[in-house]
Amino acid sequence: MVTLSDISRRSGQWITPQIAVFALVLLSLPFWIGPIGLYQYIGVEIAIWIIFALGFNLLFGYTGLHSFGHGAYLGVGAYAFGLFQLHVGVSLFGGLLAAILAAGVAGAVVASFVSHRRGIYFALMTIAFGQLFWFGAVKMHWITGGEDGLLNIPRPDLNLGVTSFDLSGNTALYYLIATLVIVITILTWRAVNSPFGRILQAIRQNEVRASFIGYEVWWFKWVVFTLSAMFAGLAGGLFSMAQESAYPDVMSLHQSGLIVMMVLVGGGLVNFWGPILGVVLYFIARDVLGAITETWLLWYGLMFVAMVMFKPEGLAGFLAELKRPSEPETWTKPAEEQ
Repeated sequence: MVTLSDISRRSGQWITPQIAVFALVLLSLPFWIGPIGLYQYIGVEIAIWIIFALGFNLLFGYTGLHSFGHGAYLGVGAYAFGLFQLHVGVSLFGGLLAAILAAGVAGAVVASFVSHRRGIYFALMTIAFGQLFWFGAVKMHWITGGEDGLLNIPRPDLNLGVTSFDLSGNTALYYLIATLVIVITILTWRAVNSPFGRILQAIRQNEVRASFIGYEVWWFKWVVFTLSAMFAGLAGGLFSMAQESAYPDVMSLHQSGLIVMMVLVGGGLVNFWGPILGVVLYFIARDVLGAITETWLLWYGLMFVAMVMFKPEGLAGFLAELKRPSEPETWTKPAEEQ
């Protein structure tokens, strides 16, 4: 089986050829997405979920921590952005900063409880905390709007001081999010190929051994959980901006399971690009299969089961194996002929 350790790295590079190609695809997407039969807003959705998936894979793929309640921090970011716009002031940077900080604080608090746990106990505690956030969003009507959520959240302009850009259109919003995706991809790539990233992988491989050689394992787990929550908060803020609303379903267990499925199907456990492939595959499957049948999620689920059973490395692992040169077969003379 392919592992993250088998994938070649360029730790000294900030921008690799793969990142350059990825950036080119992102920036050119508005020109070719229509002709292939898709619509502009799906690009916005894919870009937002790529941010969420990259942050989640720091925790799930690189550190081996199974968080099944991560949708909570997506929701916290969405609500923080909406509340800032509605009650503080219409500001893009202020709202996104509020989303990142709110999700970061929520993640840091939860990480303080779960970073000392391992395995199934860690996973169950993340589910429990995720459900607490969801329940609070449903019941605190005076803050969150209850089941109706926050509606009519404005899309602020991108104000750069000397000039500003109107983000009311999906194309303009897409370019803002795509730019953020490129920056986050570069920073994440550099992080996982740094000594910090090596420590995360050491924790994934053997947490006890990592502690024996001197690393404060609980501290690194706390840091990566908080960072992952901040990624989710940024994605949540952008999501509420795109939807012009925030609602409790964003925090649901369903959303938390969805990001796990995307990362697993894409191959986030074996490759940096796995989460991105998983996000793209999910949204393409949703739209293509959804146009054919209303039960598209059933077929996607069957594909997920088949992938886990027959190709647990995911799509990225499959592509990595295709790129490997096949080993020549060697023939040994039978013993009776020697």
